[in-house]
Amino acid sequence: MAKAPCGPGPAVYRGRVRAVPSWAVVTAAAAPALLVAGWTVAGARQGPGYDPVRDTISELAGEGATDPWLMGGALVLLGCCYAATAAALHAAGLPSRFLLAVGGVATVALVAFPRPQVGGSPAHGVVATVAVLALSLWPAGTALRLPRRVPREVAASPAGTPPWAFRRPVALAVTAALLALFGWSVAEVTGGSRTGLAERVAALAVTLWPLAAVLSARRAHRHWTARPSDPPRPDGPPIGPGRLGAGA
Repeated sequence: MAKAPCGPGPAVYRGRVRAVPSWAVVTAAAAPALLVAGWTVAGARQGPGYDPVRDTISELAGEGATDPWLMGGALVLLGCCYAATAAALHAAGLPSRFLLAVGGVATVALVAFPRPQVGGSPAHGVVATVAVLALSLWPAGTALRLPRRVPREVAASPAGTPPWAFRRPVALAVTAALLALFGWSVAEVTGGSRTGLAERVAALAVTLWPLAAVLSARRAHRHWTARPSDPPRPDGPPIGPGRLGAGA
């Protein structure tokens, strides 16, 4: 009897590369558009005293804003986009999807805890920190639960290759970059003059990664379904799409 290969079997990624619905592309693409449109329109309504390089996004939805509903509405829709994308992005795995959804809920909650016109708000700070951390850490969720070693014959099959956005080096590098941008924002808040710029760069980067992840998962699924079944291994059943589809 042939000896079974060591390490994870051909079902390592079985069922994780599912078809991503088209509406998930819409919600993921809408996130950065809503954010930029929100701070642009709301900032224009603030008048000449508002400086987007110096002043934060939170001020546009705060108690002293001219039209807080503009940025507040954008934040609510943005959070809903995060939650909807998390619901559809099965390839990311449950931990990552949970963090992305938490980030979406926290983004919506920012509207319930607006920044006061004078002074700070501990509640607003806590909710904002939860949102930023969840949205920065979610890419690493999948990378940390992937097997460290995959047999060569499995890695060469659709079962052994996750979408590029969820591969360990990529996902960990993205999380590190997002956390670095978050650190820049904190540094500017505590003693800088470009708080608004740092916050906008970090927030925009956070909104772009769900879109990249969705497009990556869709591309992987198309490749997976179009690829012919791999020949059967001498020591076990085939590991091609047909075999995977039976367990998805």
